[in-house]
Amino acid sequence: MSRNPEKFYVTTPIYYVNDIPHIGHAYTTIAADILARYNRFSGRKVFFLTGTDEHGQKVQKAAEQRSLSPKEHADKMVVNFKEMWQRLNISNNAFIRTTDEGHKARVRELLSSLWGKGLIEKRSYTGWYCVPDERFWTEKDLVNGKCPDCGRDVEQIEEQNYFFLMSRYHDALIKHIEKNPSYVQPDTRRNEVLGFLKYQPLGDLCISRPKKRLPWGIPLPFDEEFVTYVWFDALVNYYSGPQYLASADTAWWPADVHIIGKDILTTHAVYWSTMLMALGLPLPGTIFAHGWWTIEGRKMSKSLGNVVDPADVVRAFGERGVDTFRYFLFREIPFGHDGDFSKKALEIRNNKELANDLGNLISRTFTMTSKYFSGLVPQAEIEPEMKTLAHSIPEKVELHLKSLQFQKALEEIWNLVSYTNNYIQSNEPWTLAKSPEMHGRLAQVIYSSLEAIKLLAAYLYPFMPSWSEALWKALGYTDALTKNSLGNLIKTPLPAGRKLEEFKTLLFPIASYAETAHDVDVVAGYAFVGKKEERKKKVEEKPAAKPKIEQPINEGLIGIEDFAKVKLRTAKVLLAEPVKGSNKLIRLEVDLGDEKRQIVAGIGKSYSPEELIGKTVVIVANLKPAKLMGVESNGMLLAATDAEGTLSALTTEKEVKPGASIK
Repeated sequence: MSRNPEKFYVTTPIYYVNDIPHIGHAYTTIAADILARYNRFSGRKVFFLTGTDEHGQKVQKAAEQRSLSPKEHADKMVVNFKEMWQRLNISNNAFIRTTDEGHKARVRELLSSLWGKGLIEKRSYTGWYCVPDERFWTEKDLVNGKCPDCGRDVEQIEEQNYFFLMSRYHDALIKHIEKNPSYVQPDTRRNEVLGFLKYQPLGDLCISRPKKRLPWGIPLPFDEEFVTYVWFDALVNYYSGPQYLASADTAWWPADVHIIGKDILTTHAVYWSTMLMALGLPLPGTIFAHGWWTIEGRKMSKSLGNVVDPADVVRAFGERGVDTFRYFLFREIPFGHDGDFSKKALEIRNNKELANDLGNLISRTFTMTSKYFSGLVPQAEIEPEMKTLAHSIPEKVELHLKSLQFQKALEEIWNLVSYTNNYIQSNEPWTLAKSPEMHGRLAQVIYSSLEAIKLLAAYLYPFMPSWSEALWKALGYTDALTKNSLGNLIKTPLPAGRKLEEFKTLLFPIASYAETAHDVDVVAGYAFVGKKEERKKKVEEKPAAKPKIEQPINEGLIGIEDFAKVKLRTAKVLLAEPVKGSNKLIRLEVDLGDEKRQIVAGIGKSYSPEELIGKTVVIVANLKPAKLMGVESNGMLLAATDAEGTLSALTTEKEVKPGASIK
C-alpha cells in the first residue's frame, strides 16, 4: 500500500465543479478515506488530497448563464462537494481548488520547465473539438461524426496551439508499466492501457487554448495569449497540492495511490505519466481505476432520474446512515468491478449483516454483561482459539488493502463477527449462569465476546468510523479510538471492571422498502432515491369474495375460513429484555423480513432474554395490538406447554427467512 513504512499519500480525482456529488463521486472518495484512515491508524503519517477542477469552457459558459464571473460561480458550486464530504465523514487533509494561487503558480513553473527543455512547441492545428469534454479529436476518432466519448456534436476548429511532445515517451511508458505490474490496476485496466499504447502511435498533446476563445484558465508563462489546457492544469494538482497545502516537514511526492474512475484512465496512465517523465519527477506507486455503478440495472443518468444522491441514502438510515452507506459500497462488489446499486441489495446488507449479525452480537453480549456482571467487564482472559483468529485479522486486512481489495478485507473482519456469534450460541452463557460453579466459565465467555467486539471496533474503523468510535465509547473508553495505534490496541486487553455504557444507539435499523417503477416509498420510516413528486401510492386490490362453506355444527371446531384469518409467520428475534415489574413478560423486537415489530411474550420463567436473541420463532402476525404491563404487543409468540408448565417457543426445523408464512 505504502512504499514508505512511515508515510502514505493518497488522492482522489479533482471533481468537476459544475457537477453535483453523486454515488460515483462518493465511491471514489470513501475508498481513499478508508485507505487514509487505515494508514493513520497503523501509525503512518498520511496526506489525503481531494478537491475540484474549476477551469475550462464549460465553467465559463455556466457562469455566463448565471450572470456571474467564473470564479464566483465556482465559489458557489464548490460548497456542494465540501458539504458532502463532511456528511460522509471524509477525513481529507486538504481540499485543492485549481483556482488556488498556489496551484496556478506551480502549473506555470512546470510549464516553464518543459518549455525550457524544448518539450513544448507551437503548431498550427485543425481538429474536431468537443466542448463538453474540452477535447480535440481527429477525423478517424469520430463515431458517426460525433465525439467518441460522449456522443455529442463536435465543431471543427483551426488555430495555433502549443503541444507537449508526449510522443517521445511512448516506449518509456510501455517499459515502466511492464516492469511495474502494480502501476496500473486492476489488471484489466493495465492490459487496456498497454493495448492502447502498443497498437497505435502515441501522438503529442495539445496543452493550450487561445485566450480569445477561452479566457478562463491559467495563462501560459511563455505566451500570455494562451491559457493552459484544462487536463494539464488538473493533473498537476496531485503534485502541487502537497507543496502548499501540507506541512513542509514531509516530502510527499510521489503519491502512493491515485484512485480514479475508469473513464479517466487514459488521461492519468498516459498524459500524467508522460508529463512526469518529461519533468524528471518520480511516478506514483499505483493508478487504480475502479468501475461504475449502475442503478437497478440501468445506467445512471439525470435524464432517467435515477442519480443516487448519497445524502438521501444517509438520511434514510438515520443515525447510522453514513456507516451503512460506506459499508454497503465496499462489501457489495470487488473494488475495480462495475456494480449495481439496488434498494434490495442495500436492504439485505443492512438487515442481515449490520442489523442482524453485528447488532445481535452487540445486543446479546452487552445485555448479558449487564445481567450477569452488573454491566462491568468480568475478570477473565480471552479464549485462546478466539484470540488466534482475532489477532490474525490485521495482517490479512493489510495484505488486502495493499491491493485495494476492500471486499476481501471486510470478509476477513466478518469472520470474527460470525465466529463470535457462533461461540456465544454454542457456549450458552444463559445456561452457564444457572450454575454457580460455572461462574468462571461464564466470565470467560462474556469477556471473550467483549474482547472480540473491542477488536471489531478497531478493524471496522476505516470503513465505519462513526459507529466504531461510538462502540469504543460504549465499551467504557474515555479517549478516542484513534488515540491508540492499531498495534497497541490489539496487544492491550480490555480492562476488567470497566463499566459498559448504553449500546442501543449502536444498533442498525431494520429497513424495508416497497418498490415502484422509479422510486422507493416509505415503509417503516425509511426512504431514499428519486423525486417525491414521482412517488405513487400503492393501492391494494380487494380479493374477490369467497363463497361461504357450510360446516356441520361441531362444538369446539372451526371452519377453514376462520383458520385462514390467522396469519402465522416466522420472525427473527433481534432484541429481548425483561418487562419492568413482571417476572415472566419479555419484550421482543423481531424482524419479519418486511418490517420490525415489538411483541410481549410471557415466557420469562422458561427463557432468559439472551437465549431468545437470534432465534427464529413463530408468531401470530395479525393479532390486534394489546398492552401488557403498559407495553404494547403487536402480535403473539407461539409456545408449547408441557405437564410441568414449562414453555417451549415454536421454532422451525430448518433455517428460513424472517417473515415466511406458516401454511
